[in-house]
Amino acid sequence: MKTALITGASRGIGNAIALHLKNQDYRVLGTATSKGGVSKLEDQGIEGLVLDLNSSNSKDQLWEEIENKELKISILVNNAGITRDNIVLRMSDDEWQDIMNVNLNGTFYLSKKALKMMLKLKWGRIINITSTSASVGNKGQSNYSAAKAGVEAFTKSLAREVGKRNITINSIAPGFIDTDMTQQNNGVNIDELIKEIPLGRFGKPDEVAHLASFLCSEEASYITGQIIHINGGLYM
Repeated sequence: MKTALITGASRGIGNAIALHLKNQDYRVLGTATSKGGVSKLEDQGIEGLVLDLNSSNSKDQLWEEIENKELKISILVNNAGITRDNIVLRMSDDEWQDIMNVNLNGTFYLSKKALKMMLKLKWGRIINITSTSASVGNKGQSNYSAAKAGVEAFTKSLAREVGKRNITINSIAPGFIDTDMTQQNNGVNIDELIKEIPLGRFGKPDEVAHLASFLCSEEASYITGQIIHINGGLYM
């Protein structure tokens, strides 16, 4: 049985991916930033772990726990992410750095750790959840867009490094998906956003999860270094 680690798995896209992989008989570990999130995961039959990607101690403790359980991670989904929106002239150093720590540096840290296990297994899948914002930018999200664009460049470079080891690295770039994070777009007119989407609606977390499940499968073994957009035609 393959073991998958999904960060930010207690809600939204991460939770949908965790449930899809669980239903396909993977052993699924999911992280959440709070004990409440961990409890939710465990109620769903997913092994929950606390992880704050903005904390070096938390990252180290997570990996120590994984190693103590003698787990071998063969699938990693770097999904956890945060936003700290502000225009550049008002953006604080902390608002910039927090986004880099969680969305970019966290992806590097976990990928490096998981790769050591995948190399021994001679098989692996890393899926990085990015955003349409990485390609088109977004007012007030220079930090978020920059971090996600960095993850996409990291995806391509890493794919070249480990492809011969039977390890694939891909990114999924969702557009507007109906999640808690999307609903927190303060002051944004949802109806106006939908008008910009050719399919005329927000996506569903399950639709992203289906794509992630495919990329984890043997059927996707010849796909690597790709940024796969799922956005209803918002960005083409």
